[in-house]
Amino acid sequence: MTRQAVSKHVATLEGAGLVVSKRRGREKLHYLNPVPINDIYERWISRYERDRLTALARLKAALEDESP
Repeated sequence: MTRQAVSKHVATLEGAGLVVSKRRGREKLHYLNPVPINDIYERWISRYERDRLTALARLKAALEDESP
């Protein structure tokens, strides 16, 4: 991946508020912004987590029942 491509992706993430950048001399440091990432988790991912955990618990129970 080229440096220009990385810069475009980082700029997109900055525009979305997922990454915060700070200049320190000639360096530009990038940090993840946990607040919007947590908001995404709560709005979208957590909906499916309960079903996934239930399915894993059922699979575990079924596999344990079949063991000798």
